Parts: sequence; C-alpha cells; structure tokens
Amino acid sequence: MRAPILVTGLPRSGTSWTGKMLAAGGGLVYVNEPLNPQHPPGRCPGVLRAEVTHRFQYICDDNAGAWLPAFRDTTALRYHWAAELRANRSPYDLARLLRYGTAFTLGRLAGRRALLDDPFAVLSAGWFARRLGCRVIALIRDPVSFVASWRRLGWTVHFHELLDQPMLVRDHPELLALDDSQDRIAKIAALWRVTHAILTRTPGILLVSYESLAADPLPGFERLYAYAGLPWTPAAGRRIARACTGPSNEGGFRWSGLSRTAYRRMDSRRALEVAARGLSPADAARVRALTSA
Repeated sequence: MRAPILVTGLPRSGTSWTGKMLAAGGGLVYVNEPLNPQHPPGRCPGVLRAEVTHRFQYICDDNAGAWLPAFRDTTALRYHWAAELRANRSPYDLARLLRYGTAFTLGRLAGRRALLDDPFAVLSAGWFARRLGCRVIALIRDPVSFVASWRRLGWTVHFHELLDQPMLVRDHPELLALDDSQDRIAKIAALWRVTHAILTRTPGILLVSYESLAADPLPGFERLYAYAGLPWTPAAGRRIARACTGPSNEGGFRWSGLSRTAYRRMDSRRALEVAARGLSPADAARVRALTSA
C-alpha cells in the first residue's frame, strides 16, 4: 500500500489549507482531524475506532496498543459502519456517516491514499512516520502571526492537557517548565516554543514554513507533491492557483462543511500582509523574545 500522508502543525498554522491543496490533485481521501476531541470527525468511531481523551493526544510505542490498529484501519480507508451508526444521534451525524463512509469505501476501491489533516497529532508526528509509514508534513508558522491569530480568536492554552499525559512529559521533560499563568500571550508563545523544539528534533518528518508556502504557493506545493509522492498535473496547478489567489475573507474563524475544516479560499500573499494584526509592536517584540529562548 502506498504511504498515507499526515499534514500537521499547531492549530492556525495552515494545515487545512495545505491538506486541501494536496488533495486538489485527486487520488487522496481527505480526513479532517480524527484526533480532535471536540469537533467531528474526532470521536467518530467510523473514522477512528479509538477513544480520544486529550487535545494534542500523545501516541508513542508504549501506548500504541489501541492506536496502531485504529489508525491502520483509518489510513487503509476501512470505515466502521456499524460502530458509527450506533454512535449517531442526529440527522447531521447520519449525513457525516454517509459522507465519510462513502468516501472511504470508494477511495479504497479506487486505490486512493488517505490524507490526514490533524494539528492535534503534532506531538505524535514521529510515531505516525515511524509506525504507520506516513509522509509527514509539519507546518511551522511565524510565532508573531501565530500568537496574533490565536489572540484574535480568543483562544488560550490549557497546559494541563499536555501535563496530564505522563508519557508525553517523560519523553519531553521541557514541558514541565510550562507555567499555566493568566498571561495569554506568554502561554501561546510557550506552546509555540516547545512544539517547535519537539518538531525540529523529530526524525522522518518534513518541516515547512507556512510563510514561505503562502508567499509562493505554486512551486511550494509542487515540492510538497514530490515529497508526498503525488503526481503534479496541470489540473492540480490550476486548482491551487485559483484557491490561493482568490479574495481573502477577513471574517471570523468558522468551522464549515461536514469535514469541519477551517479552510477557506484566500489570497495567500495578501493573508501574509495582515497576519500579525491585533498585536502591538511591543507585543510582537515580546513574542519574538519569548520564542527565541
């Protein structure tokens, strides 16, 4: 079986955009955030038959008993119809079952590959590469833009979600230094700093600058297609060009569609120009100092 693909990185680092652009060439089944503990398809047993208990769930060889067979099924596009049907509670659930069940079944019959777009897998990226043979693409966003994006959305970090995972702390003891204070900027910057440190020492993954990709998307995605073993076609190039040069939507963040993806068509170069809005020059300088340590 050809290698599945994992696109990861912290939330608001461009994973959905990158995943959708990789899927633009055809030949992939796009699976959005199976490890998301809040939004489907996270906690959907048809897609992933394992219990997600934490944001940024840590998976390693020592706790892989349930995760390995579950993700082998997901990446092989084996949908668990009966388990999902038992979990359905609404017409929306049924619509999602039909969408994903059909996509998995037809994709498997057509020999397509699974593409997992999952920022919540970012701390387990090495395991996905090593045990599942994934081609892992990890997006890194400039820390000032990253903090600004989280701040605009009113997001914060709850470090107990990381510290309550003993194997994660064991393998990455620098997490013990995280301070669960009320300083939102410092907390978001700390999450960026420790995640960046973990990713830079993780073998078997490709680190990609979101800013570099957004500044020149066509050659950037052509390189990612080559890394992932995907054919770069004129049709893929045209679709990516249209998706990356459309008018930017400056409205608020929203989940959309049955896949619950945050991706929207945008002018990727224009998006870079306004990425740090909402942070004062003093705040931006502070983020730089906090993330350079």
